[in-house]
Amino acid sequence: MRSIGKVAVLSVLDEPVAAGPFRIITGQVGSMGIEKVVAAVETAAKREGLIADDHYRGEHALYHAVLEALHGVCRGQLELGSILRTAGLKFAVVAGPKAEDQTAEGRWLAVALYGHIGAPRKGFEHEVIGLGINHL
Repeated sequence: MRSIGKVAVLSVLDEPVAAGPFRIITGQVGSMGIEKVVAAVETAAKREGLIADDHYRGEHALYHAVLEALHGVCRGQLELGSILRTAGLKFAVVAGPKAEDQTAEGRWLAVALYGHIGAPRKGFEHEVIGLGINHL
């Protein structure tokens, strides 16, 4: 059984995933600011119709899923540029049921982030991954 989180993580790692009941989008962001990471994911999700422009609950759920994923990427400290860290990340946003066979549970959003974080100098970064899931 595939879950929404597993689909998000596999998608962000470029593994082939059959969408099934899930809608999947991917993108990239490089930044020294948390707000730019959040904005890039939100813009992509709205542009691709995963959440509506005028749907507060969708925006709110996505915001919290991104922050949860960033906690994993930033090791609990939601800071980048202010402590001279930069991030180059790929993101995947998945919308759908909690799992393939749990459509009665309503719609969920999962955000996976994968890439590199470190000092803003080539060779001083390391791999990171984070996952956030929230109910719509």
